[in-house]
Amino acid sequence: MNWRGELFGGPVRSVCTLALAALLGWIAWHAGAWAVVGAVFRPDAEACRALQHGACWGVVAEKWRAILFGRYPFDQQWRPAIAAAVLALLLLASAWPRCWRWGLLPAWAAGIGLFLLLMHGGAAGLESVPTGRWGGLALTIALATFALALAFPLGLLLALGRRSSWPVVRTLCTSYIELVRGVPLISVLFMASFLLPLLVPAGLQLDVFLRVLAGLALFTAAYLAEIIRGGLQAVPFGQMEAATALGMGRWQVQRDVVLPQALRMVVPALVNAVIGTLKDTSLVTVVGLFELTGALGLALGGDPVWRPFYLEGYLFLAALYWVMCFGLSRYGRWLERYVARQPD
Repeated sequence: MNWRGELFGGPVRSVCTLALAALLGWIAWHAGAWAVVGAVFRPDAEACRALQHGACWGVVAEKWRAILFGRYPFDQQWRPAIAAAVLALLLLASAWPRCWRWGLLPAWAAGIGLFLLLMHGGAAGLESVPTGRWGGLALTIALATFALALAFPLGLLLALGRRSSWPVVRTLCTSYIELVRGVPLISVLFMASFLLPLLVPAGLQLDVFLRVLAGLALFTAAYLAEIIRGGLQAVPFGQMEAATALGMGRWQVQRDVVLPQALRMVVPALVNAVIGTLKDTSLVTVVGLFELTGALGLALGGDPVWRPFYLEGYLFLAALYWVMCFGLSRYGRWLERYVARQPD
């Protein structure tokens, strides 16, 4: 791309480029003065209250454990730290093509077992911690990971069902997708948390974490189904006819011919859905689970000393979410190029 021509290819473009550069420079200067030059980084509430024009990053230094771990017992917070690291390592391994082997499945089974043991306890000498006290980064990663793991196969089945030649299956799948996509996620979470317990016997009550996870997975599955259906429709019908003429069965055609091409074509949309699910976990605060944003509100809401500096706390959370979402976005770009190089 010819950057000189794009930015300075004429008087109007040159003036707009210089004006935009001056505006960005002015914003950067004042933002740097507020966030760095005049900021307080130590957990000193008196120094923060004395600030005139500067950020109080001391609130992060003072409340970082409450933000990252929520209401988890203070002396046991090493457990969610390790649990979050275990899930993060499994996700990184799953993103590396060299690890795409069947051996990854038992690794995930062991990792999930270790995560639940560390978070819940009650065995191996660990103190039992109910899911209502889980929170922070570990809860955010767990909800996003488990919800996507449950939603993807369900979304795949819904997409295939919506294209089925059986009218009953097609109608049921279409009705589910349109119904779920027609309501906001917060209503699904409310129904899973407050309405579902009223519809089942008292002895069969599910844990709040499981109810929220089920609601998030069912909601995400409807959106994944439409993404996958778009990929299925993009596969030329002639390829399915040719595969059938070669003697391949219906499911073999879907497994070996249609699905590999369909999923390859919708990689960008799938990555976008993953990022959206990660950010949607912030809504679980309304039903009593305190992930990152809820943990911040909990940490500052009951402390009048640090409550005035909520802006810096939310900027810290925004930076955390940006790192995770930007990393997913860059990985999605790489994965898109990687699958494009693979032979059909």
